[in-house]
Amino acid sequence: MQTRNNDSHYGWVAVAFHWLMAPAIIGMFALGWWMRGLSYYDPWYRQGPDIHKAVGILLLVLLVARLLWRWFNQTPAPEPAPRWQQQAASAAHWLLYGLLLAICITGYLISTADGRAIEVFNWFSVPATLQGLENQEDIAGAVHKWLAWTLMGLVALHGLAALKHHFINRDGTLRKMLGLAPRKNY
Repeated sequence: MQTRNNDSHYGWVAVAFHWLMAPAIIGMFALGWWMRGLSYYDPWYRQGPDIHKAVGILLLVLLVARLLWRWFNQTPAPEPAPRWQQQAASAAHWLLYGLLLAICITGYLISTADGRAIEVFNWFSVPATLQGLENQEDIAGAVHKWLAWTLMGLVALHGLAALKHHFINRDGTLRKMLGLAPRKNY
């Protein structure tokens, strides 16, 4: 598999970005949901949020790198479909990116509302640059939660669309994201 995308499929870098981020995003949602039920005396009460924050920062770095990679690479040609479907797919992809960025920003605002930096697995710290806004943690937390639920709904639709393309349309959409050349005969 080549490094860069071509007209028929994605290169290994784009495939790696997708398959590194997809389970991490779903896992972050599950961890965030689970953390909300922890009591103060639970051993994960502090460890869970620390992991959530650190992985969130790493996901932001991956997202920025992924967007840069996408900007400087061609995108494989879409499978034949009505124009409205191609436009909806493009809009959904950009909405996924936008939601991820907004979730990372609101997560940062929650985590730094008290002025403390975010520690990323003791590798580096991300300083608190914006804090002290009235109700910053509460407002950012509410927005973060609803953005995350919206993202999970869109992720579910994205996955279902990929399966529809593969099993019903029998086109090469899913194979492209697996880094495989599309089969000619389905």
